[in-house]
Amino acid sequence: MIPIHDTIPSRRWPVVNYALIGLCAWAFWLELSAGADVDVFVNQHALVPVRFVKSLENGGFGLGVFAPFVSSMFLHAGFGHFAGNMLFLWIFGDNVEDRLGHVSYALFYLVGGVAAGAVHVFANPASTVPTVGASGAIAAVMGAYMLMYPSARIVTLVIVIFLVRTIEVPAFAWLGLWFVFQVLSSTFEQSSEGGGVAWFAHIGGFAFGAVVALLLGLRGAPRSRLV
Repeated sequence: MIPIHDTIPSRRWPVVNYALIGLCAWAFWLELSAGADVDVFVNQHALVPVRFVKSLENGGFGLGVFAPFVSSMFLHAGFGHFAGNMLFLWIFGDNVEDRLGHVSYALFYLVGGVAAGAVHVFANPASTVPTVGASGAIAAVMGAYMLMYPSARIVTLVIVIFLVRTIEVPAFAWLGLWFVFQVLSSTFEQSSEGGGVAWFAHIGGFAFGAVVALLLGLRGAPRSRLV
């Protein structure tokens, strides 16, 4: 199931959301430009849980210790990772920005990404795997979207062998199932000692976004906004 677009028009141009997509594209271009040194470049700016934990244990509280929580948000592990994250940000980000306002949305996105990274570190303090990607921050956007626009519909491309069609799924169901999948995946990965996806960052980011929407009293969109 691949989301294509939602059914809620934005009232204003989502300048911050476009800027975030542009920054991620620029960072991805820097990765590609690094050539043979790409692993060094990514490791330098990625969030590595064990490196962060050891820095704190050694009394390191400087900007360089915490910078990876932000820099890692704009890096990606490959084109598929980048394209998938940008698709989700494109679909859900504009409406959340519309509801929060430009400045508040920018702050929400960054703090949501940091919160997602913090949950990932807390759940995997001994991990030596460099963590990159905007998915934690985007999960925060999705969590807020689910509470803000539960009755919106997500136009989704469904591919089953040779059958290809589009369906409309209520946002609350689509995003709720997505969240359940993250929880189940995190449980399975821990039991199988696997690795590769920061499931807890997704979970933490999503929970952060939903809680913020609740605390701000933004649950449910005005009926005039749903089409």
